[in-house]
Amino acid sequence: MRLMRLKEVMRQTALSRSTIYNRMSEGRFPKTVKIGERAVAWLECEIEDWIEEIIQQRD
Repeated sequence: MRLMRLKEVMRQTALSRSTIYNRMSEGRFPKTVKIGERAVAWLECEIEDWIEEIIQQRD
């Protein structure tokens, strides 16, 4: 299991920071894991699953 920081999630998904946080608040994007007092990350497997869902919706 690997954690991804925001910049890597943005690169992987091609979404902006504000879009990621907006979709999280709408329940349409994986939630963060708190890794420090002021630091969060995403689980790589959840980001990959989200990308797969988007592809399946397209097809």
